[in-house]
Amino acid sequence: MRKALSIYLMCGADTPALAAAAVDGGADLLELGFPFSDPLADGPVVRRAGERALAQGMRTAACLDVLRATRAGVDVPLIPMTYASILEAYGWARFAAAARDAGATSVIVADLPAGERPELARVQLVAPTSTDNRLRLAAEQTDGWLYLVTVTGTTGGRDGVSPALAGLAERSRAVTDKPLYAGFGISTPEQACAAAALADGVVVGSRAVEIAEEGADALRSYVRSLRDALDR
Repeated sequence: MRKALSIYLMCGADTPALAAAAVDGGADLLELGFPFSDPLADGPVVRRAGERALAQGMRTAACLDVLRATRAGVDVPLIPMTYASILEAYGWARFAAAARDAGATSVIVADLPAGERPELARVQLVAPTSTDNRLRLAAEQTDGWLYLVTVTGTTGGRDGVSPALAGLAERSRAVTDKPLYAGFGISTPEQACAAAALADGVVVGSRAVEIAEEGADALRSYVRSLRDALDR
């Protein structure tokens, strides 16, 4: 079965072109970061990208415009990834409707625990520290797939795939048949393969953001290296 490859990009003026390049390279879905001034889940690479985006005026309305422009150029699922404070300020129902109208498939709210705001359909995140009850609730409520956070901490590259992923994947399989996508700390083709051996797909964020700074051609090549590794 083909393993899903999700690529994270920070919203900006060049995001539609970068998104098209990522899809051309083999990405199956895209996460679009809506920058936030205090991104607790983001490591240094994504945090700096968010700071640059905010400096360029990437507030919620502008990010929704980027989402709409990106949707015009690709036909894969698009998932805004953001924080609860942004939705609180914009309006929960208003954001959900605006994101859907702009072409979003779902949404990820990094700091919104399962069980809170159940009316907001979203991809739920679980971590190695999640209790069995929390994991079960997240699996029941998740929209489409379950996001396995492979490490305790922020996003960013690691030397290898966390040994905690195997246990988290096993616990998740016990409570849901929904696809499991592993993210946080995955940056190389080798790491992507190791994670995909335990999950149904992988999410690559920080390294994709770094490569995206070099332009669309570089991102396309990088994503292709991940896709080729996953397809072997």
